[in-house]
Amino acid sequence: MKKRIMVVEDESIVRLDVSFMLKDAGYDVVAEAADGEKAVELAYSLRPDLIIMDIKMPKLNGLKASEIISDKLNIPILLLTAYSQKEYIEKAKKANILGYLVKPISEANLIPAVEIALKQAENTSHYKEQVDEINRELQNRKLIEKAKGILMKQLNLPEEEAYNRMRNISMNKQRSLEKVAKYIILKYPG
Repeated sequence: MKKRIMVVEDESIVRLDVSFMLKDAGYDVVAEAADGEKAVELAYSLRPDLIIMDIKMPKLNGLKASEIISDKLNIPILLLTAYSQKEYIEKAKKANILGYLVKPISEANLIPAVEIALKQAENTSHYKEQVDEINRELQNRKLIEKAKGILMKQLNLPEEEAYNRMRNISMNKQRSLEKVAKYIILKYPG
């Protein structure tokens, strides 16, 4: 499936040129915008795989638009700019910026930057999913431990026996161990 890219550039010739290069390389350019406000609006409605955005634009500059988009959406952004000053680079580090290209842009430097940005975004998403899963498992483990502690205290059971009772309830009632733990915690509050 083609990756969906949005191009945000206030100079129409540059925007057109970048869009053509992307289309020639097999990408789907789902939207074009000339200012940061439109970029934010389109990002929310279209959810592209990547946004290529100029820094200096009317209404809302690319850095501010990138911050707004990054706060709510997990869309990677590749910045285009005629400016390579340190102040812009420092500001760019604060948003979900995965690359920074200085104009003039050529296909030789645009396409590799796009491919790397898309791959880095994919890797980041994968790592985030792993972290979320680990956090869910940790929360479930904490619930089970808390419930086990409640059974140990309420029924004066050794740890292993308390856990075995929870596991038996889980199997007999065909409920997850986490659900059994939540029930125990609700039944014996405090």
